[in-house]
Amino acid sequence: MDILQSVVLGVVQGITEFLPISSTAHLILTPLFMGWKDPGLTFDVALHVGTFLAVAAYFREDLGLMVRGGLSSLRRPNFAEDPYQRLAWLTVIGCIPAGLMGILFEKPIETTLRSPYVIAATLSGVALLLLLAEFIGKRDRDVKHLTLRDALLIGVAQACALIPGVSRSGATMTMGMFSGLSREASARFSFLLGVPIIFASCLFKLRDVPGAGLSSAEFLAMGVGVATSAVTGYFVIKFLLAFLAKRSMMVFIVYRLFLGGLVAYLALSGYLSVVPHT
Repeated sequence: MDILQSVVLGVVQGITEFLPISSTAHLILTPLFMGWKDPGLTFDVALHVGTFLAVAAYFREDLGLMVRGGLSSLRRPNFAEDPYQRLAWLTVIGCIPAGLMGILFEKPIETTLRSPYVIAATLSGVALLLLLAEFIGKRDRDVKHLTLRDALLIGVAQACALIPGVSRSGATMTMGMFSGLSREASARFSFLLGVPIIFASCLFKLRDVPGAGLSSAEFLAMGVGVATSAVTGYFVIKFLLAFLAKRSMMVFIVYRLFLGGLVAYLALSGYLSVVPHT
């Protein structure tokens, strides 16, 4: 892993983690298209640390208010008047489905489901669902109007995003729009919901990361990957929230359909095969 590869993969992770186009699919496909070896689990964790830092930094004020609201709710519950108490607990509830699915189906998620055929199908399938949400979603509610039902449904969508190609942000934004949230509100709750999930994912994967044996060059490459994914991710979050305040998801829908078709073609032609982590 050289510095150029670290920068490229860090930028890819920072962009695709927050845009509704699937970071997992792009991190599988980029090394294949570039003729690089799979960077492995250690580097994958490093990239996710970077995007965790990005979302935590961007939403630091909201997260601080949510932590204070959650703690105060243990002493003096006031969910009707304190929106951050409600948001804190709805975020926790929304993370439960993904946590359970990650524990129960870890092996197929990391092996069998990393097939290019699965990725092609999920890229295209979620694109069509996102298109449907654009047409039938009312999109007239804000994050402060979230209900327990909304949090559970969006949480189930987030759990489905453990399948490569689905996209955590894509699935949660789609379900948010189906639930009546505006595009911007769907994205905002998606990002907040991603904070504990990305953090937990990093911790969960760390148990399989070797504790020693990395060279100084590998440590440097990891540091570059963390930095580039963090900086890129921060500005992508800022861009997407501003973009969705004025525009639809159509550009992402078209991109997903194009990429899904390309992956299917390359798989059928024999260029792509199952790509498990090393």
